[in-house]
Amino acid sequence: MIEKTTAPAPAVSPDQAAIEQALTDQVVASFANTPDPRLRQLMQALTRHLHAFVREVRLSEDEWNKVIEFLTAAGHITDDRRQEFVLLSDVLGASMQTIAVNNAAYKDATEATVFGPFFVQDAPEIPIGGDIAGNAHGQPCWVEGTVTDTDGNTVPGARIEVWEADDEGFYDVQYTDGRVAGRAHLFADDQGKYAFWALTPTPYPIPHDGPVGKLLAATGRSPMRASHLHFVVTAPGLRTLVTHIFVYGDPQIEIGDSVFGVKDSLIKDFHIQKAGIPTPDGRLIEGDWAHTRFDIVLAPAKV
Repeated sequence: MIEKTTAPAPAVSPDQAAIEQALTDQVVASFANTPDPRLRQLMQALTRHLHAFVREVRLSEDEWNKVIEFLTAAGHITDDRRQEFVLLSDVLGASMQTIAVNNAAYKDATEATVFGPFFVQDAPEIPIGGDIAGNAHGQPCWVEGTVTDTDGNTVPGARIEVWEADDEGFYDVQYTDGRVAGRAHLFADDQGKYAFWALTPTPYPIPHDGPVGKLLAATGRSPMRASHLHFVVTAPGLRTLVTHIFVYGDPQIEIGDSVFGVKDSLIKDFHIQKAGIPTPDGRLIEGDWAHTRFDIVLAPAKV
């Protein structure tokens, strides 16, 4: 990893600054004939900002080679079960900033947060009241709520994708036995209501045995995530919502979430029920269980 330095950037003469600016202008101009105007805007802006960073910190050739090595390592560790570049985007706050840009606040619409690297297409469907846990270990938790739009109208048939880690801190895809657990999808009923059994979320570290973990260690940052349960909610004519709910009272919220995903509006009470207290659907549970409510409000597709 790159060693810390507190040395100030050296002064740059006007002649040297002019040489560097000329190169930036040359590279920006090289994209001028890009047919797609959006791609042209992206490439020219990226060039200006990247060159400005290199010039501001007076990046050494050795440091740039370390960057290339880091990105190469991130590519090598990435496969169909692990996405190191998503982790990098998350820990740099780029994921949350992109979400902020693309999910402008609108009335009382539920706030969005990070997608994360562990979503899987075609998770099994469960009925309302079904169990997403599969064989994952943890405290059973009843989750319920209603899906509405920002005008207060219920959203019948909204598709709700949910997934989470087990109480060991791992998602099913982090195991090597092909299990499917801790994830499913369901549909809201005719009144926009939904309910399912899950596990009470617990804190866990993002994968930190790779280059992103080394980066966090070198910068004195923790890989821990606050306890959360993932949601993706979709319905025709409404903005897709990618979000979590977090556990009120989880100390990790105050310590800090490694991917900056916590928002106050998404922190929910998870009420712990002692063994023997009847469950909402009459399910028999040995030991304690929990329940929480998450009412979901979807913004219009075009705001």
